[in-house]
Amino acid sequence: MTDDTTTDESLRERVRELMPQAKTELAEMVAFESVYDPTGTPPEDCDRMVDWLLGTFTELGFGDVESHVTADGSKAVTGHLAGPDDAPTVLLYFHHDVQPPLGADEWDSPVWELTERNGRWYGRGAADCKGNIAVHLAALRALGGDIPVNITIVGEGSEEQGTGGMEDFVPKHPDLLRADAILVCDSGNFAIGRPSLTTSLRGIANIVVTVETLSSAMHSGMFGGAAPDALAALIAMLASLRDAEGNTTVTGLDASATWPGVDYPVEAFRTDAGILDGVDVIGSGAVADMVWARPAATVLGIDCPPVVGSSAAVQPKARARINLRVPPGMDAKVAQQALIDHLTAAAPWNVRVSFEREADGAPFRGTTSGPGFDTMVDAMTTTYGTDVVLMGQGGSIPLCNVFAETYPEAEIMLLGVEEPSCLIHAPNESVDPGEIENMAIVEATFLREYARRAAR
Repeated sequence: MTDDTTTDESLRERVRELMPQAKTELAEMVAFESVYDPTGTPPEDCDRMVDWLLGTFTELGFGDVESHVTADGSKAVTGHLAGPDDAPTVLLYFHHDVQPPLGADEWDSPVWELTERNGRWYGRGAADCKGNIAVHLAALRALGGDIPVNITIVGEGSEEQGTGGMEDFVPKHPDLLRADAILVCDSGNFAIGRPSLTTSLRGIANIVVTVETLSSAMHSGMFGGAAPDALAALIAMLASLRDAEGNTTVTGLDASATWPGVDYPVEAFRTDAGILDGVDVIGSGAVADMVWARPAATVLGIDCPPVVGSSAAVQPKARARINLRVPPGMDAKVAQQALIDHLTAAAPWNVRVSFEREADGAPFRGTTSGPGFDTMVDAMTTTYGTDVVLMGQGGSIPLCNVFAETYPEAEIMLLGVEEPSCLIHAPNESVDPGEIENMAIVEATFLREYARRAAR
């Protein structure tokens, strides 16, 4: 790979001049409470967010900007900006739905109001993923009318719910979204100022396990000791998913793989994860091994009586929702069955155990060669002035596999503004405006240079 991509100062200056507008537009987007959850959230703000996108991209000169109701009821936004007839096409992906506030009383500023403090911009969706929409808008504006590639946008409306609307939409509309390079802008740098491409995603295999033992709750004084406690049985089953060091120990799943790329320093991880002083980082491998290369089982929730209001009773029924992250090289459906088999074998006292299979999604490996990859690496290197990190992510984006299956010749790259300090999905989500600025320069440089590389 030859580094002949340049980021001229005029492009940097144009992006810098656009940052006040980027902040204004991000504030407008954050104000839309676009949590897509038909079971508990009114859809009006999701619709208003879609209308905002339709208007904004139309004003930018995109044609055929429209919304599409997908299989799960959410709305996807698409549009096309024509370049030269023989130019390659770049697909810019984002999602416009957000996570619910989650612990709204733990936020230090209003959830739905972009608030600046300590040099960062706070608000739900400020990073995930509306900050990446701000990057797209700033990059396109910085280039003005001088865009030598065809550009298609696709904005997903239910990514955070994982209900598969876009995964169903893409194969049914292959020509609408066909591209030579696909930029999945729902990721981020290894750290602020450390340009990074995510080349590996763990897959997902979720289940709900239910344990039943009695026909009804029974008085713990009269029956406790001999009556089988469903909650105690469930606790024993869940405890079997990890060993004493914290390694995930699902029978039949390899938990010894190592990550070949960048190291994730323990102290950096402690800070990123918010681990309390004195509490251990778990697992017997390096941090990168544990979060990028190995399976990880997490108990997402338990149905049982809360402490407040609980009574002296042996519980007849308890259930838990378990999330299993599946590394590349491991089949998600096979892993899901292994988790079910493991918990079945771990169930004590012949309790009744049943399972509900939830979402499963294959792990993903992204592009690491080709003209698009080379152009992106050089654009990042010249913008940030340092080498690019190739990293993994513990999270899952099932749509990446759909893109790969639908467009097998396309180069797929994951990037964005969601570095660890953003605290995506958590209270006090924020974005570093410097990352928006630099990633806009990266994207603008890529769009300007990619056609030249692809033509070689």
